[in-house]
Amino acid sequence: MIKHLLTTAAAVVAVTAPLQAQDLSAMSWDQIVEQAKAEGELTWYVWYLQDDLRRAVQAFEDEYGIEVTIPEGGDAGGNANKLLAERERETGDIDVFAWGYNDFETVDLDALFMPLTHLPEDDGRVSELTGIDGGDHVLAYWGNQTGVAYDPAHVSADDLPQTPEEFAAFWAENPGKFGFNYEKGGSGPSYYLNMLRVLSDGVDFFDGESNDEKLAGLQPGIDFFNAHADNYVVTASNADSILRVSDGELWMVPAWEDHLAGLQNRGEVRSDIAFYIPEMGMNGGGNGVAIPLNAPNPAAASVFIHWLTSPETQTMFNRTFGTAPMNAASDDSFALVPNAQREFRTPWAAQPFRGEVEQRFVDDVILER
Repeated sequence: MIKHLLTTAAAVVAVTAPLQAQDLSAMSWDQIVEQAKAEGELTWYVWYLQDDLRRAVQAFEDEYGIEVTIPEGGDAGGNANKLLAERERETGDIDVFAWGYNDFETVDLDALFMPLTHLPEDDGRVSELTGIDGGDHVLAYWGNQTGVAYDPAHVSADDLPQTPEEFAAFWAENPGKFGFNYEKGGSGPSYYLNMLRVLSDGVDFFDGESNDEKLAGLQPGIDFFNAHADNYVVTASNADSILRVSDGELWMVPAWEDHLAGLQNRGEVRSDIAFYIPEMGMNGGGNGVAIPLNAPNPAAASVFIHWLTSPETQTMFNRTFGTAPMNAASDDSFALVPNAQREFRTPWAAQPFRGEVEQRFVDDVILER
């Protein structure tokens, strides 16, 4: 639906906004920086960790003298709706638009965003993430990864479960000590979706087509969870899972790497809680940024994205937020997992199949407990 709206509106957008993109494409980078300083401000629509990100961008403000405004509140869906609502205005309110990288795949990038080819060359930047190509329009700035957080006081790093069968053995040996959420956060769904993927041999989770035969192929995984239902716990959310590990009630839970690292950096959970990506695979991805065609401050937005995706800023984000760096030249030594484990990152199941699998899991596993 969104893509259809953008495609039909492309002609109108093209009339009003590309002059800004053309102006920048004809300028040297020094000229763009000079214009950016003259613009003096930009608005970054980002929906999460807003206070933390306001502190993080102070380094940019100090370096360039350009003020960054992150509007209060909102969510990813609301920001996207605003972007669409403004697409026919000559000048919108959004300079830099942040979104989940997989969400950019749902829109016509040419119709909505200006190309970033005028940025200085940097082979380390990431424009393709988990199979989604941002082309010339989108760059990744925030890498995230789901995995399993565990309490090293109770679980040895040498004995971490890697497969569904090994997780079931852990559940049986330690009943009530493993928990996962099915709502209010994606870490639990990443866990059970990948368990189902491995257990449901022959079912293609990365083809979004859904039919009765394909859904029937999930039954071995559904049966697996039901057979072991007495030995694991269902938690309320991502945050609930981590807090219960930190408190010692649970020993292992699915988690987001960046979420756990952020809580640890702020002293909200124990610093010794560890994290790993099991060999069966868990989902990873990230967030990207783009500049709307009708951005009011396109030069300032360009300089900001250049700064945001630089090795230095990506290193700072890794240290501060625990993100997976989105520049190959970054220092990732502050990450919770070694680079070798990142080969176990898997893309999310494709829609609409993913949504139907999640509903089937709720109906046939969660509600049957």
